[in-house]
Amino acid sequence: MNLGKRLFEQRIDESKIFHDDMIAKDVISSQILSMLPVKKDQPIIIVCIGTDRSTGDSLGPLTGTFLQEKRPISFSVYGTLDDPIHAVNLEEKLSMIYKNHTNPFVIAIDACLGKLKSVGMIQVMDGPVKPGAGVKKELPSVGNMHITGIVNVSGFMEFFVLQNTRLNLVVKMAKTIAGSIYRASHSYQHQHSLNTLDWDSNQERTI
Repeated sequence: MNLGKRLFEQRIDESKIFHDDMIAKDVISSQILSMLPVKKDQPIIIVCIGTDRSTGDSLGPLTGTFLQEKRPISFSVYGTLDDPIHAVNLEEKLSMIYKNHTNPFVIAIDACLGKLKSVGMIQVMDGPVKPGAGVKKELPSVGNMHITGIVNVSGFMEFFVLQNTRLNLVVKMAKTIAGSIYRASHSYQHQHSLNTLDWDSNQERTI
């Protein structure tokens, strides 16, 4: 096994990776695919949480905007710079999403704060994200799985820290997340097409 393959397999087992790692998109897209439902009867919905009124908290809507620009994508995307999903409208938007999509599998995207050494890392986790936890806001949990980007340091004056996060970092992280989701969506769609062809072939043989 060559060094590159060993490094890839080592990193793919970890829940987070720096956004500028040369294999970040490969690792993140693989992690996403590993958590998506095996059965393809669930619509995949991307819910990007955040606001463009705070640089640190703009990770979600930036990611949503970059994803929309990458059309076509087989996943539905909610939360962009033009139409953000934030603390004020989160419950309303979630209600609308669950009304418009039957049994959706939701991937939540959000910014978070963490340790200094982790700033710039993207983490993919099973289960819902709790938006607003870093700034002591009580909001509903979101997602069957979630992707968060650690945009700055936690521990003191979190709201001020988010407001003063470098936009350059957030844009780069959003592009990495969007690119990873885009890759995952095409791989997922391709797998679905192959499974459908296999099913059709089996049906023909049994008729």
